[in-house]
Amino acid sequence: MTPVSGAATDQPVFITRFDDAALDRLSDEAGDGVLNGVRFAVKDNIDVAGVPTTGACPTRTVPADRHATAVRRLMQAGAVPVGKTNMDQFATGLVGTRSPYGTCHSVYSSAHISGGSSSGSAVAVASGLVPLALGTDTAGSGRVPAAFNGIVGVKPTRGLVSNAGVLPASPSLDCVTTFTRTVTEGRRAFDVLVAADPADPYSRALPVALPSGVAQRMQVIAVPDRPLDLDPEHAEAWQAAVEHAATIATLVRVDVAPFLAAAQLLYGGAFVAERLAAFGDLLEPDGPHLDPVVRSIVLGARSLTAAQAFDGLDALARLRAQAAASFVGADALMLPVTPGQPSLQAVAAEPIRVNARLGTFTNKVNLLDLCAVAVPAGLRRDGLPFGVQLIAPAFADRPLLDLAARWAGESVADPVLPAHRTLLAVAGAHLTGQPRNDELVELGGRLHSRVRTAGGYCMYRVPGSFPRPGLVRTGDGPAAGIEMELWDVPHQGVGLLLPRIAAPLGLGPVALANGAVVTGFVADATAVAPTDDISRFGSWRAYLADASVAH
Repeated sequence: MTPVSGAATDQPVFITRFDDAALDRLSDEAGDGVLNGVRFAVKDNIDVAGVPTTGACPTRTVPADRHATAVRRLMQAGAVPVGKTNMDQFATGLVGTRSPYGTCHSVYSSAHISGGSSSGSAVAVASGLVPLALGTDTAGSGRVPAAFNGIVGVKPTRGLVSNAGVLPASPSLDCVTTFTRTVTEGRRAFDVLVAADPADPYSRALPVALPSGVAQRMQVIAVPDRPLDLDPEHAEAWQAAVEHAATIATLVRVDVAPFLAAAQLLYGGAFVAERLAAFGDLLEPDGPHLDPVVRSIVLGARSLTAAQAFDGLDALARLRAQAAASFVGADALMLPVTPGQPSLQAVAAEPIRVNARLGTFTNKVNLLDLCAVAVPAGLRRDGLPFGVQLIAPAFADRPLLDLAARWAGESVADPVLPAHRTLLAVAGAHLTGQPRNDELVELGGRLHSRVRTAGGYCMYRVPGSFPRPGLVRTGDGPAAGIEMELWDVPHQGVGLLLPRIAAPLGLGPVALANGAVVTGFVADATAVAPTDDISRFGSWRAYLADASVAH
C-alpha cells in the first residue's frame, strides 16, 4: 500500500493556513542559517505571533503576542512557518479524532486514524506539504502520529527544547517535538531547537559531556524478554523490526515490566491531575466548542487527592530505579510505538479504551525522564506503516539520533578520538555500575561504546581483595566473545591508572569482534585456574547476577 491519493488535501490538516501577506511578513523576520528557506508547520498549541493559539478550541481567538521560543529559534535559523495544524483538543489524546475542526486520517489509509495529538503536523510532513513540523509529546503525541504516517518523530529529553509559548497540557512532562521525513532532518532541527531558556521554568541545559554510562556510539539495543500484546499484523512487523535491529547492533533481552507499569501511572493514577491544574479552567462552562471525551478525562481528576499524588510519585520513583537497570548493559531500548493501528470506526465505538491502549509503550517515557526517536520500520502485510521507538536515558539524545540514523540507513560519522586520548577496554570491576567505574570517570574517562571481544577469549574469576575477572585468549573461549566496554580515556589517565591495577591483571592488547585491537584489561595466563573459568556466562555482569554462584 502507498499513501492514498490526496492524503493531505482531503482532510483538515490546518486550523489556520497563513496567507501570502503573512508568509511575506514571516519570511522577512526569518534569519540566515542552516534552515534557510525551510517551510514548517506548527501545532496549534504553540504560539506564532499575531495568530490565535487555539489548542483546537474555537473560543480561543486572542492572537499570541510573541512567537514561542521553539518557533523563534527555527525562524532565526532561516525557517518560515506556514500555518497552525490540527490536533486533539488541548493535546489530550493519541488518536487525532478529538478536534472540532475535523478528523485527520493516516496518509496510508483514509479508514485509519492519523494518531494524535499532533495529527495535523504529522500529516503535513507525511504528505509532503512541509519538510518539518513542530508537535508536542507528553504521552506519545509526537511518536504515535509519526508511526501511523511513516515518518520520523524526535522526542527530546524533557526541558532541552523550551516550552515557553506552549499551551500547557502537563507542564512537567510536555515536550516540543519534531516531525521530519529523515533522521538527518530531525537532527538538524534538534540542534537548532536545543537551548536553555530562562522563560521556561522546566528548561534544562544539554550537558557538555554525556552522562556516565551513556555511550558515544550506541551499539547495544535492548528488546523485551517476553512476547508483547500486539495486534497480529503489528506482531509480524515487530518481529521483522527485531531482525533488522540485529543487523545494526547487538541485541540483549531485558524485563520491560517496570516500563509498562510506569506507563499505567499517567492516566491510571493521580498524574492526570496536572492537566486539570494546567487547563481545567478552560473546560467550564461546557459547550459545543469542547470535546466531550477530553472534558470527561480531565475533569474526572477533581476526585483525586494530594495523598494519591504522592503515592504516585513514590511508585514512579521505584519504577524509575528498576527501569534504569535496563540501561546498565544496553544503550537503548527498542519497543513498538503502539500495539496496533486502529480504524476511525474502532475509535468512534470505544474512544477511551482504544486511546488508552495506544499509550501502552509511549506513556512512560517522559515520566521516566527518557528521550526517544520514533522511526519507520516498514509496512505491515496489510500495507499500513509500522514504527518503532528507540529510547535512551536523559541527555543521550545525540548518540540516540545517530543510532536512529543507522537504523534508517543514513550516513553517520563515528565519534572522533582526540589525539591526547586513547581507548581502553574493560570487562569487570570498571564496567558501568561496577565498584571501580568511578576511577575511570574521575580520570576523565567517557564511555565510548559497548563491545565484545573476538572469539576465543576465556574469562576467569581471579583472586584478590574484591571480585573481578581476568581475560585470557586461549583460543577455545566462546565464539560470541566476552562483553566489554570501551572507554575514551586521556593518556595521562591511563598512566595514573596503571599503579592501581593489581596482579594477576594488567594492560595488554585485546582483539574485538569488529576486528579492532585495543588496549584493555587482561590476565596473566599462568596465574588463573581452570576451576575458576566463568566464560560460559559471557559477561561479568551475568556471572554476578547468577544466583546459583557463591561470590
